[in-house]
Amino acid sequence: MDWEKLKISILAPDLAGGGGTRVYLLSQVLRQLGCPVEVLGFAFGDRLYPEPPADLSVTCVRGDNYPQIWRSLRQLLPQIQGDILYAVKPRPTSFGVGLLKRWRQRRPLLLDIDDWEMSWFGGDDWRYRPNPRQLARDLLKPQGALRNPQHPFYLRWLEQRTARADAITVDTTFLQQRYGGVYLPNGKDTDLFTPAHYDPEASRAHYGLSGYRVLMFPGTARPHKGIEDVAIALDHLQQPDFRLVLVGGREIGDGYVEQLCERWPQWLIRLPAQPVTQMPAVVAAAHVVVVPQRQDRTALAQFPIKLTDGMAMAKPIVSTHVGDIPDILDKTGYIVPPSQPEAIAQALTEIFADWPAAQKRGAAARQRCVQYYSVNAMTSILAEVLAPFCSPTNRS
Repeated sequence: MDWEKLKISILAPDLAGGGGTRVYLLSQVLRQLGCPVEVLGFAFGDRLYPEPPADLSVTCVRGDNYPQIWRSLRQLLPQIQGDILYAVKPRPTSFGVGLLKRWRQRRPLLLDIDDWEMSWFGGDDWRYRPNPRQLARDLLKPQGALRNPQHPFYLRWLEQRTARADAITVDTTFLQQRYGGVYLPNGKDTDLFTPAHYDPEASRAHYGLSGYRVLMFPGTARPHKGIEDVAIALDHLQQPDFRLVLVGGREIGDGYVEQLCERWPQWLIRLPAQPVTQMPAVVAAAHVVVVPQRQDRTALAQFPIKLTDGMAMAKPIVSTHVGDIPDILDKTGYIVPPSQPEAIAQALTEIFADWPAAQKRGAAARQRCVQYYSVNAMTSILAEVLAPFCSPTNRS
């Protein structure tokens, strides 16, 4: 296949923080396949998060509410030049843009779904039933709810139209059962994330973590991700050299991380967000990676990308029996029931009581990541997804 002639336009939902990690991962996979790639989207914030790779073409237009966003859309649409459109998340700012571009200029439109967007609003139970006065306020007031492009009314409307995509990729079995499509996991660049390239003691010294047994959560802390359960487990253990290190994460403006740090200052350390290329050195500093997802609608639909951070770096992983996590790890991690701090404490005790066995399990996780959850594995899957759209007839 002559992939070099197939340009892909990846449509991001929010370059300031909504799905950027998946966007750049798909970009890497497509470029490894040989396709020229451009990323385009709105930014609903002052800075791009996460930071895009320096050698990737990224076109960013300032996001806004309705009706002002239509002006931004007129700037964005002419710059979308790909032979194939690939929208990330079924949101108005990505899939909605793709549908409009395809209507104006026929191009195959693929949709990647890595979250259940409606899970944040009650899932299938959500209803919008305003009275006429409320509807008028939501539409007409400057801060009216329906002025927001990410209002659940629009998310639900697009969710019901995902079948209009020419192909769908998903990253969990929950999403595959809900939307169909091809399973495309959240992989990792296992060449970049190679533990032999990093000295854990040197990494701990560099990040001010020397002398601690480091439990690391390398992602955005939110209530459904169970960080509190790890902190409570540390309260149970009362081991003074344990530290739970939170790395980066998007500033979502709700003060949640600050509340965690204020409640457990004796255990928590927060490191700033790091470029993707720096993350292997950060994860190298961990003794254990913790991914303590809770049994929650949102968590059920997600493939926690920090799992592959830990797997690729051959770290012992403590996680929970939620969604696809047991299948992803397949006995190469320490799986405990969700929302049970005492079980997390027991797993940590087991790990440090037999550290060689824990390291052996981490090495097995690395092997599993290379085989099933690497960029190379993703490339093979995505090549099959794209193949039907590679002929000039299908691209016209």
